[in-house]
Amino acid sequence: MSGLPPGWEEKVSKSTGKTYYFNRRTNESRWDKPSEGESDKVRASHLLVKHTESRRPSSWKQDKITRSRDEALEIIKGYRGRIESGEITLEDLASTESDCSSAKNKGDLGFFGPGQMQRPFEEATFALKIGELSEPVFTDSGIHLILRTQ
Repeated sequence: MSGLPPGWEEKVSKSTGKTYYFNRRTNESRWDKPSEGESDKVRASHLLVKHTESRRPSSWKQDKITRSRDEALEIIKGYRGRIESGEITLEDLASTESDCSSAKNKGDLGFFGPGQMQRPFEEATFALKIGELSEPVFTDSGIHLILRTQ
């Protein structure tokens, strides 16, 4: 159908009869029509290590995070080394070690586009090639390793 960005098609919901839009490339579906100029979305998994200066210094693993920013960076660097050596995948490490609730999904954040994440996280993710692992990325949430998956 014309007027849709590449990869998008218009469909009709079998349960509601309402029109929705589906992206064959990303498997994303939505009710609102994507615009022609809309930027492509990316998909990423990440591992987050929070510290005392984090916006919310608590997580599903720990009520009160007491590690310093420097300690968090050393932990992240250690995780990155383990991933790069092939000892463990980011997804497996994120499921047990990430301070983000996305740990339950092996760190998968799903698809997101511009303006949906904190700027340093977004810029780092969009700069990565698919399958590439970031250097440590600092945001208000803490320190991340990001793996761009799509």
